[in-house]
Amino acid sequence: MEIVLVIIITAVVSLVSGYAYLKVTGSNLQGKMEEAQKEAGKVIEDAKVKAEKIKNEAEIRAQEEMIKLHREFDEEIKERRQEQQVIEKRLIQKEEYLETKDAALIEKFKEIDQKNEAVEKLRVRIDGIYKQQIEVLEKVAGMDREAAKQQLMETLERELKRDMGLMIKENEQEALKVAKKKSREIVAQAIQRCALDHVVDVTTSLVELPNDEMKGRIIGREGRNIRAFENATGVDLVVDDTPEAVILSAFDPIRRELARRTLLELVSDGRIHPARIEEVYERVKGELLNFIKEKGEQAALEVDVQNLSPKLLELVGRLYFRTSYGQNVLAHSIEVAHIASFMAQELGVNVRLARRAAFLHDIGKAIDFEQEGTHPRLGADFAARQGESEEVCHAILAHHEEIQPQTIEAILVLAADAVSAARPGARRESIEAYIKRLEKLEAVGSSFIGVSKVFAIQAGREIRIMVKPEIIDDTGMHKLARDIAKKIEQELEYPGTIKVSLIRETRVQEVAK
Repeated sequence: MEIVLVIIITAVVSLVSGYAYLKVTGSNLQGKMEEAQKEAGKVIEDAKVKAEKIKNEAEIRAQEEMIKLHREFDEEIKERRQEQQVIEKRLIQKEEYLETKDAALIEKFKEIDQKNEAVEKLRVRIDGIYKQQIEVLEKVAGMDREAAKQQLMETLERELKRDMGLMIKENEQEALKVAKKKSREIVAQAIQRCALDHVVDVTTSLVELPNDEMKGRIIGREGRNIRAFENATGVDLVVDDTPEAVILSAFDPIRRELARRTLLELVSDGRIHPARIEEVYERVKGELLNFIKEKGEQAALEVDVQNLSPKLLELVGRLYFRTSYGQNVLAHSIEVAHIASFMAQELGVNVRLARRAAFLHDIGKAIDFEQEGTHPRLGADFAARQGESEEVCHAILAHHEEIQPQTIEAILVLAADAVSAARPGARRESIEAYIKRLEKLEAVGSSFIGVSKVFAIQAGREIRIMVKPEIIDDTGMHKLARDIAKKIEQELEYPGTIKVSLIRETRVQEVAK
């Protein structure tokens, strides 16, 4: 519409201007004025047509825009309705789930109420049975509750007197121990003077590698290096998933040590092939033989045993790589020599003979891998072939009582060997026996009524027991602890003492809603 008005205004202005011009120019322009009017009328008509056309087009565009807006609005409404339907569906599902849970909880509460009622009935029944049993017991025993309590107190008093008697007996035994102080001092001082470290060895050795790539070089192409190593050393080389390490396995400790040193030198050098393996093995073998001889000479010098043959010194050095029940045999031999020497000094017998026999008493363990027979027999025969005296060979053979000891030195060697092996920490208890002992100790504690959990702690020197507070009260804990201690004394064998600790704990919980 604005365009139409502009066109009309323009036409009017043109007409006025033309009219003014005609007035000025005069009558000779009358004809042109008429023509201009006609022309203006034509322009106005054309402008009206164009304006009508533009108006129609604008109305059509407006209608199209309105239709588009309606369509978008309808689509948005449709999406909102779909989202609302999904939300309503989820809410309905949650409501159904909550109704199901509510019903389940109601059923659970009903079940709990029923169980509570059953427990209460059972408790009332148990109380009735308990009262009946009390009445029956009173009739059978011919005494009332007070009399039974009095009798129980008298029994406890007798038990206390018995415990006092045991304490007195223990004190008497302690006095006897003090009376035997001199004889015990001999053994104690001998152990104190020669307290040695014991190296625990096993049948395998772990060899650390700089990296896992070294495992492939040790194995070699198609396993030729590992086969050459095992053939040369006689030791199994185990390459497993252990990171940066391999395992050497053999029962002969000398052979295993030789293989370990050979492998370490090969790894440090980096050149690993069959010819190199044999070369290093032969060189390390000579070095290890010299090391064994040095160990034998050092041990003989330490215990002051002189004039031993080179072969005996070699056997003594080989004991450095041998263990027995967790004891290093060479360290054990040195310890036995010191103990026997000290005992011989106190008793005034041949100190050098006792020390020499004690030092050589286990040399048979250096060759029992290679020859058949017991290590006392093998050691005595070998010592005899090396020119040792008959008294020394007799003590070696008798230290495990394969024959009866005939000399005081042989008896001292036997006793010193027993002292070295039996002193605390000298030998390890087998893991199987240790576990069985702990299991039996826990089984004894679990056999009593009212016990909830049992734990054997401190290597079996203490047993810790959790009791059920609803069954065992505070006064009953003392009696239960005494009963458990008595049963342990009757059924188990153990060194030292075992502490029985009872724990009673009552917990009350409530939920704030």
